[in-house]
Amino acid sequence: MKYLFLFIISLAASSWSLAGQPSIAPDSVAVVYNSKYPDSKELAEYYAKARNIPAENLIGLETSLKDKISRAEYISTIQDPLRKYFTDKDWWKLELAKEGYQLSTENKIKVMVCMRGVPFGIQQDHSIKVPAGVKASAAFTKFNCASVDSELAILSVHGFPLYMPHGNKYFKQDIPFRLANLPYYMLVGRIDAEKLDTCKRMIDDAIEVEKTGLLGMCYLDLAKKGSGYVLGDNWLLNIERQSWENGIPTTIEKTKDTYLTNYPMRDVALYFGWYTTHKNGPFLNPNFRLKKGAVAMHLHSFSAAHLRKSHAHWTGPIMAAGAAATVGNVYEPYLGGTHHFDILHDRLLKGYSLIEAASMSMPLHSWQSVVIGDPLYQPYKINGSDVRPKLTDKNDKFYQAVKIGIKEWLNNEDLLSRKFRTAAQKTKEGRYYEVIGLLKKFKGKDQEAGLFFSSADALYLGDADKTRVKLHIIGMLIEQSKKDQALLAARILQQEIKGTPEEKTVISIMNILSPPPPPKAKPNKQIPK
Repeated sequence: MKYLFLFIISLAASSWSLAGQPSIAPDSVAVVYNSKYPDSKELAEYYAKARNIPAENLIGLETSLKDKISRAEYISTIQDPLRKYFTDKDWWKLELAKEGYQLSTENKIKVMVCMRGVPFGIQQDHSIKVPAGVKASAAFTKFNCASVDSELAILSVHGFPLYMPHGNKYFKQDIPFRLANLPYYMLVGRIDAEKLDTCKRMIDDAIEVEKTGLLGMCYLDLAKKGSGYVLGDNWLLNIERQSWENGIPTTIEKTKDTYLTNYPMRDVALYFGWYTTHKNGPFLNPNFRLKKGAVAMHLHSFSAAHLRKSHAHWTGPIMAAGAAATVGNVYEPYLGGTHHFDILHDRLLKGYSLIEAASMSMPLHSWQSVVIGDPLYQPYKINGSDVRPKLTDKNDKFYQAVKIGIKEWLNNEDLLSRKFRTAAQKTKEGRYYEVIGLLKKFKGKDQEAGLFFSSADALYLGDADKTRVKLHIIGMLIEQSKKDQALLAARILQQEIKGTPEEKTVISIMNILSPPPPPKAKPNKQIPK
C-alpha cells in the first residue's frame, strides 16, 4: 500500500477535459458550522440545499465565537470532534504508516467547507519547540500559528509535528482531486464574510455564473519593487499571457505604484494584484463593484488577517465589492508559501473548481492560507467545450464575441484588428478598439496601441471610459521613461475631466511624476525662561 511521505504522484493531465462537468460530487462534501454562532447553521443549510449536499454531511461544532483561537482550543473544539465524527460515520479508514503517523487510506469526504462563524486562525503556541538536531528551514519553523482551514486539510494525519508546515502533494498537479489518490488530504475552503447576505450572494452568484461562464476583463497590478518581488510579478505576467490565450482582454499596471484611487476599472471579472497592506485604488470607492462571479485576490502577508471586516486588509473588502471568490493569508506565509496565482488561474481556466485550483497552487498545508467563496465554483466549467450559452445580457454578449474572436485570430493580428475595427464602426462600441489597443500593448507594439486607444476615445461618451484609455497612453509613456510627456498628458487630461471622480487618479499620477514641495517648516517657538 502507498503511504504518505513515501512517494510523490506523477500524473500527466494534459488529456483531462473538465468542460461541462461537475468537478466534485456533492455527497463527497462535508459542511462544518459553529452551533454557537448566529446564522452559521442557517448558512450551512442554505449552501447544502443550493449544492444538493446530503443533510447528514452537515456537522455542527460548539467552538469559540472568536476569529482566532489557541492551539488547545482548536484541538479540543474542532480537530478532535471532527475526527470522532468521521470515525463514527465510518467516512474514513485509518491505518498506521511506516513513519509512525496514523492517517486515512480511504476517505469518503473530498472537500470540507467551513461556514461563517467557524474560527479561521490558530494563534502562535510558544510551548511548541523545534526538537534539537532537527534540520528544518528557519523561516518555516519560526511560526506554528496557522489557518484553521490549512490544518483541516490534513485532519486525518495524526501526530504530524506542529513546528513545521506539511508539504502538499497536490501542489502543481493537473488532475481532478477525486482521481489524485491522496486519501489523507481534504480540500478545505470557507464561505465567510462580514455579513450573512454577502455569503449567500457568493453562493448564488457562483451557481448562476457557472451556467454562462465568467466573462469580462482581467486586471493585473505588478509590484515592480525590486528583486524580492520578481517571483510574484512573474506570476502576474504569466496570467497576462494565459488570459489573452483564452480570449480574456487584460489590463496590466506595470509601474511601482498600484492602481490609484478611483481608477476607472470596468467589467472586472478577474483581478490579481499586490502589494499593499490594505485596500486601495478602485476598492476605496464605495460605489465600485466587481462583475458578478468575479475571482479577485491581492497578494499580501496578512490579506485575510481580518477576513470578516470589509474595511481591513484585502479579503473582506474584495468580497464586499462583489467578488464570488478570493484567497488570502491569516498570518505571515512568506512569498513561496502563498498561493501561486498563475497556477490557480491556469487551473480555473481549465475548468477545475475553485478549491481544486487553489489547492493545486498552494505548496504547503498546516500553514496560513484560506480559500473564500463556494469551493465548488467552476467559473470556466464550459471553457474549451462546444457549448455556447445563450446570453441575455448585452455586456456579456460583447465579451463572448471578444473571447471567440481573440481565441480564433490571436495569431493573426491583422485579421483580428480588421474584424474588431469593423465591429467597432458598425456598433459604435469603443471597447473593440480598446481591446485591440491592449492586445497591441501586450505584444509590445505601443505606437499601434496608442492609435487604437485614441480611436476608442473618439467613440466613448462617458468620462470614465475616455479617462481610462488616456491613462493607458500615459502608462505607456511612463513605462518608456518619457516622464515629461506623461506629465503633460496628465495635466491636459485633468483639465478635461475636472470635477469627476477620476480626477483623483490623474492628480495622483501628476504628484508621482512631479511631487509637490514639502510644506514649509513652522518655526519653533521658544518658551521664555
